[in-house]
Amino acid sequence: QLAGRRVLVSAGGTQEAIDPVRYLANRSTGKQGHALAEEAHRRGAEVTLVTTSTIESSPGIERHQVTSAAQMADAVFAAAAATDLVIMAAAVADFTPATKTDGTPSIELVPTVDILAELGRRRTPHQILVGFAAETNDVEANAKAKLERKGVDLLVANDVGAEGVGFAHDTNEVLILSRSGARVRVPLTDKVAVAGRVLDAAAAAFSHPPAPAGTPGRGGPRPPRRRPGGGAQP
Repeated sequence: QLAGRRVLVSAGGTQEAIDPVRYLANRSTGKQGHALAEEAHRRGAEVTLVTTSTIESSPGIERHQVTSAAQMADAVFAAAAATDLVIMAAAVADFTPATKTDGTPSIELVPTVDILAELGRRRTPHQILVGFAAETNDVEANAKAKLERKGVDLLVANDVGAEGVGFAHDTNEVLILSRSGARVRVPLTDKVAVAGRVLDAAAAAFSHPPAPAGTPGRGGPRPPRRRPGGGAQP
């Protein structure tokens, strides 16, 4: 059900500059997000990837390289309105440095844009929105709360403290929760297989009844977007 659909995937961990040398970051490598983009592309979707990672992507994927949370937000918001499926797999920083002082280091942090919540507010009719949650305790309870709070259709949660799960690993174990009430647990497996299960759930979500008020309903795929010259952008 993804053939001909437009899919936007974010991947990797953002870097928030302290000064020209140092930055705040997290341990995300972008492996799961890139696996999602590649699998969606393999299934015939027209894929846009917004990533901080240096992992290579297939020539047919439209790629936008970013570094910070602000750059991630700008690129995602610019592409989201024209897509059928948005998958926010990136580990976006919650805070970014606001001020720097000379002498003894003192860094004031300010919140970054909550990209997933803003996507929930901006979502277009017929659009499916998928969020990710990296948890260390009460995984299912926290995931359910985030599902409702962010206004998404699917929430993919994992326990990043578990062995072989999450950041930097080639494997993952996730719980996929749906606004419809469906619950799918994917045992530890490689991230390509996890990507397939997430996309299966996303494809199924297109046939579900419309979400509550404030999250418009679904529909069929839109006509393919034409790019100048017919090729993928860098």
